[in-house]
Amino acid sequence: AYLVLGEGARRLHVSAAFNAKPKVAMSRFEPGTSISYEKLHENIDIVRKRLNRPLTLSEKIVYGHLDDPVGQDIARGRTYLRLRPDRVAMQDATAQMAMLQFISSGLPKVAVPSTIHCDHLIEAQIGGVEDLKRAKEVNQEVYNFLATAGAKYGVGFWKPGSGIIHQIILENYAYPGVLLIGTDSHTPNGGGLGSICIGVGGADAVDVMAGIPWELKCPNVIGVKLTGSLSGWTSPKDVILKVAGILTVKGGTGAIVEYHGPGVDSISCTGMATICNMGAEIGATTSVFPYNHRMKTYLNKTGRADIAALADEHKDDLVPDKGCKYDHVIEINLSELKPHINGPFTPDLAHPVSEIGAVAEKNGWPLEVKVGLIGSCTNSSYEDMGRAASLAKQALDKGLKCKAAFTVTPGSEQIRATIERDGFSKILRDVGGVVLANACGPCIGQWDRKDVKMGEKNTIVTSYNRNFTSRNDANPATHAFVTSPEIVTALAIAGTLKFDPETDYLTAANGEKFKLEPPNGDELPARDFDPGQDTYQHPPAESGSVMVDVSPTSTRLQLLEPFDKWNGKDLEDLQVLIKVKGKCTTDHISAAGPWLKFRGHLDNISNNMLIGAINIENDAVNKIKNRLTGEYGGVPDVARHYKANGLSWVVVGDDNYGEGSSREHAALEPRHLGGRVILVKSFARIHETNLKKQGMLPLTFADPTDYDKIRPDDKISITGLATFAPGKPLKGVVKHGDGSQDIINLNHTFNENQVEWFHAGSALNRMKELQ
Repeated sequence: AYLVLGEGARRLHVSAAFNAKPKVAMSRFEPGTSISYEKLHENIDIVRKRLNRPLTLSEKIVYGHLDDPVGQDIARGRTYLRLRPDRVAMQDATAQMAMLQFISSGLPKVAVPSTIHCDHLIEAQIGGVEDLKRAKEVNQEVYNFLATAGAKYGVGFWKPGSGIIHQIILENYAYPGVLLIGTDSHTPNGGGLGSICIGVGGADAVDVMAGIPWELKCPNVIGVKLTGSLSGWTSPKDVILKVAGILTVKGGTGAIVEYHGPGVDSISCTGMATICNMGAEIGATTSVFPYNHRMKTYLNKTGRADIAALADEHKDDLVPDKGCKYDHVIEINLSELKPHINGPFTPDLAHPVSEIGAVAEKNGWPLEVKVGLIGSCTNSSYEDMGRAASLAKQALDKGLKCKAAFTVTPGSEQIRATIERDGFSKILRDVGGVVLANACGPCIGQWDRKDVKMGEKNTIVTSYNRNFTSRNDANPATHAFVTSPEIVTALAIAGTLKFDPETDYLTAANGEKFKLEPPNGDELPARDFDPGQDTYQHPPAESGSVMVDVSPTSTRLQLLEPFDKWNGKDLEDLQVLIKVKGKCTTDHISAAGPWLKFRGHLDNISNNMLIGAINIENDAVNKIKNRLTGEYGGVPDVARHYKANGLSWVVVGDDNYGEGSSREHAALEPRHLGGRVILVKSFARIHETNLKKQGMLPLTFADPTDYDKIRPDDKISITGLATFAPGKPLKGVVKHGDGSQDIINLNHTFNENQVEWFHAGSALNRMKELQ
């Protein structure tokens, strides 16, 4: 029951050595990578006896990875767990800062198997081949840094063009029972293969790569019981679109969403991954499905039959115990579930597709669909592409092409090569589609869009996961809706939101009226996957001669300087930099798109800090009053001026502050520009942790209505830091311009280790102190 993967390992190893030229799809595991179901079982048994109750699946996997299963204090929603993840995965935009931090740690090699995936820096412009070529030229310095840093420190490197991190993980590294952390918020995608995969900031990844136990607040568990079965136009995407409408963007915060029930078996493995992927949009720590025959089939098809055989032997540890209790249960009958479309501007605004046309008319949303976009990490499986192609084929047979522009993003080189071989790509191109590179592309704002002017009101529909204002194309007037690839394809063909494919007719080229038949597509290819080009670079056994260079004049990369330690005093007279109004995601705090190029250069990327946040004083973005000069300026410019004049500052925000991406730049930038405190009504999980890691104080109003007491020109002192301790609130002295003041109570979620991060100035500083 102990599986060793890699070159030379013959005990139940994967089908081929990692460095062989694969004839079929295969996994790239490093030598020594191991799967110990025996250890998992041993830990589960210890914890189950201690708690004396049945365990949920997520509890089994999480508690099965405890650093100290005997002594760990375990209380859902309250205690912090110290865990030993099996793997780390990093996408190229976040890997830059993660590797720069790891280099700063002074450690010679990573302690756990880790990989870097080049998917975020490829801009969609013309088409896959041309865009990939351009990206390699534009990002050569960054790709070289990541490749050499990976080689130097023992990290596998997936080259540009290999595919999106989450699809690569599903095809190669996820397996039932694994605990994996990834520096991207959609890492939970791996839950479709029975894995606990959690999105984190780069500093968390550095901890795990350094061999330090990783801390996670013991999650609550939300159960979603599925009954019935999917059929017709309803797809796995509709499950999470429905759940998002129920729980909202913060309803899953602090919880793992665990799907169970008889309806699970009607969903493919990649369909389960879709559901888990978009669980990030409800704030969930992660999502997971129980091991079943659909996962076994997928493991077999992706060259991991040995893992499937082991999972079969240990299935009892890979499903929930009978009688286990959830903190909250949602029930969904898949047989009654209708196709959904969510948006605009937020992924939890759910509508049945049958109603979206009328809702759009009522609200003045543009009915014409300008662009339909399928693919992304959420929906780019073989099954997704096959079902979309089945609809495109029906349109072509009737002499029709898409009325809207149409783009297709394969999730990986393996998917690209296989759908090309099996004819799906040709059908999608023939109907008017452009096949983009195997990368994130428009989903994260890497889209050089030309068909509308900036500020022009328009509608796009995507099979992506996130649709915040300006996210896809930097245009705040773009109304983005998320739905399934099937519905995107149908709406792109029809060219309007006012089209329900279940009831409405299209007009063929010969004038004949016809309805689209429900989509169909194979779960997996009848033949083996075509792996396409080999895009994986394994780290060499001997890396002493490998050089990692960062030019001091580079605009893309910058070595890090340690942040200053706490001076032992209360934080006095912090100037309110900005009081943020309403939703403030990590896209608002540290925008992506064209800014991605600076993700390895902290000073340059800091020029986008909070430029998308709405200033409550004037309802404007990136326009705040400099209290030292009386003039208005951009948020980063004013912050830099305060820092240069020795004035520390605080940001005041609303609910669920920092939702969205895992990007730790949204925490690094405020710290770099002189911020000390982020004071809000509530935080999104990853962002709160990222702030702590960088020595910031993320605080919440004990009374949320105290938000209204803060004025944009206030100064705030944080008192009680001399006795800063877990569970002990701090005080805020709010000093108004008229000489009056308010004293408010401030809560925090720091534990003892995290208090030490604050004292040391950052988690990385603390790590160095302990070496």
